Amino acid sequence: MASHGVRRFKPVEKTPEERQQELQKIDEYKSLERLVSEKVAQHEYTVETLQGISDLLSRNPEYYTVWNYRRQVLRHQFVDAGNCAEGESSNQVAELIKNDLVFLMPLLRSFPKCYWIWNYRLWLLDEARRLLPLAMSRQFWQEELVLVGKMLTLDSRNFHGWGYRRLVVETLKQLGTPAEAASMTQKEFEYAKKMIGANLSNFSAWHYRTKLIQRLLEEQSASDEERRKMLDDELTLIHQALIDPYDQSLWFYHQNLIRPRTMAPNLSTSERLQYLRNEIEDIQEMLDGAEDCKYTYQALIECTLLISKVAGRLSTEDREQILSWLSELKQLDPLRKQRWLDFEKTLPGEETLPV
Repeated sequence: MASHGVRRFKPVEKTPEERQQELQKIDEYKSLERLVSEKVAQHEYTVETLQGISDLLSRNPEYYTVWNYRRQVLRHQFVDAGNCAEGESSNQVAELIKNDLVFLMPLLRSFPKCYWIWNYRLWLLDEARRLLPLAMSRQFWQEELVLVGKMLTLDSRNFHGWGYRRLVVETLKQLGTPAEAASMTQKEFEYAKKMIGANLSNFSAWHYRTKLIQRLLEEQSASDEERRKMLDDELTLIHQALIDPYDQSLWFYHQNLIRPRTMAPNLSTSERLQYLRNEIEDIQEMLDGAEDCKYTYQALIECTLLISKVAGRLSTEDREQILSWLSELKQLDPLRKQRWLDFEKTLPGEETLPV
């Protein structure tokens, strides 16, 4: 039988031997779980207990309680290592952390989006920061940045990976000098551009770049002229990307740019109006051959409403133009027709608006 054009397949029935093997694996797992729980409860933080924990996590990395067991064992090992001579103590702690980071690698390859693995990995790196000399700790975090770079090369749109990268970069900046921190922001800004160049639809990379821009401007104590140049450069970049106006992630970035008070807060009213009018002209050109793209109409409406706020009034001409674009949206986006109707009702007449 087929449903909605998809052929249904009868599940393959397992043989008695396969069912027996499955039951045996479940029994082995439960026995191992009991054994590990008992050893941790009795504070038996031995190599054998750690191996049992490793076996459990390899079978089920979502078992967060077992990750806590692993922390307990590692803390005990850190204390033992701390009883050695000072230099040897640091080396032993570093070796324990390194071995545990290595243990996590196959788990990450098999379960790249498992929160508990990443959470535990960050705990290990934080322990390196707490227990080791600065140079040794920084080395661990630098190697982690290389790792997350490789991971994002394999899956450039992994939202978890981008969030993890931000945490690693922020820690490295804290572990370095102000000059090193500023240099790192610039490098990350260039990295985001490289990843965008590899995949224009990479929303995570665009979002990362948005966050970096403001930080870069602040760290460099950018002048009004430098801020304006940054705005111009970013508008040029997004216009080049918007050769595909159907990509919503690009419009999110554009939406952030057309509110230049954050990036270039000291633009005059006339300058802000000019930027917005230029955007409307460019977006209208994008409509040629893409008349069925709803995002362009939404961007046109948004730019026009921003003009009205900056100018302090919505002209009759602009109001009529917005109504025309709303009419197109109701046709192109029928599932949200009520939304556009409600928006139309709230559209002000020709009146004074708050700036």
